[in-house]
Amino acid sequence: MRKRRVVILGSTGSIGTSALKVARELPERMEVVGLAAHGSIEALAAQAREFGVRHVCLYDERKAAELRALLPPGTELLTGAQGLCELAALPEADMVLVSIIGTAGLQPTLRAIEAGKNLAIASKEILVMAGEVVMARAAAAGIAVLPVDSEHNAIFQCLQGKRGPAAQVNRLILTASGGPFRTWPTADLEKVTPEQALRHPTWSMGRKITVDCATLFNKGLEMIEARWLFDIPMEQVDVLVHPQSIVHSLVEFADGSLLAQLSHSDMCFPIQYAVTWPERVANHLPQLRLEELAQLNFEAPRWGDFPALRLARQAGLTGGTLPAIFNAANEVAVQAFFEGRLSFPGIWRTVERVFEQAKPRDYKGSLSIILEDDAWAREAAERIIRA
Repeated sequence: MRKRRVVILGSTGSIGTSALKVARELPERMEVVGLAAHGSIEALAAQAREFGVRHVCLYDERKAAELRALLPPGTELLTGAQGLCELAALPEADMVLVSIIGTAGLQPTLRAIEAGKNLAIASKEILVMAGEVVMARAAAAGIAVLPVDSEHNAIFQCLQGKRGPAAQVNRLILTASGGPFRTWPTADLEKVTPEQALRHPTWSMGRKITVDCATLFNKGLEMIEARWLFDIPMEQVDVLVHPQSIVHSLVEFADGSLLAQLSHSDMCFPIQYAVTWPERVANHLPQLRLEELAQLNFEAPRWGDFPALRLARQAGLTGGTLPAIFNAANEVAVQAFFEGRLSFPGIWRTVERVFEQAKPRDYKGSLSIILEDDAWAREAAERIIRA
């Protein structure tokens, strides 16, 4: 029985707090040795005190003095982007859980690989932007990249012992709840408010990812992520709407057989498996009773009404920096939606117009090219929104 010593980047968000639940439940298997948050100083200080963590990082450097006054004596306080990288390379850690929204998690992820830390990845933007670089460097370093998203973790479980060409996989099928507007008429989508978009029918998550689930951009990002995590052509990554969110994903093999992973909608399940892999450990999470389920429904996505899936497939097939452009333009558009400057369908219309102007490049392992095109996409999206 091995205890993993884990650094959590994004400890005050939904994934981070779920990871800490796992640590409370399985103290003999998971020890938290480092914590990082963007700006939630009270929550971060409380976590550091509870778990006896001696290394913390606050991304928002302006609040550093305020946080320092709340931390236990002897706690090392790191700050900013450089602090995240230092925490990711903490000598006593053997795993880094990355659950930072957006692009801020990329450099700490690469630093963790350099330092020989296994990765538990919940920040899909990292692999969307630079999946080729991250997976190549992890493979060269012998680093395990363990998915934490429920869908990718489900595929990871279904593929255990079945990796490589011998697996003969036809399709990876990511399930989607369909979001709060799954059955809304197309015309009514123009009237969607941020408050309505934040009412996810199944999961409790942060604001940005919840809106991404409503637009299906989150599923589009997951399609690109799956392409890199499992080294499979984009054409073989598909999406199926499953409103109950019990079947978290499926793998279709060459002989027509399907394997699926099922559990209740609780992020503690995939986080625990990532931390205890390759072992399975008993816990007190709610057990799934199939006889108590009234039914499990599946339906095709509305590709025409929710173009994010089509745009994601285009980005994944084109490759180069187009996935980074896809992610960056969406981030700007979602923020504009929150600010009341853009309608709900305006999110994907903005990304479509950015695609029309984009000239994606083959970054050939160069992170600077990725970041340049990411910045261009953000500026282009903002210009389009203002116009």
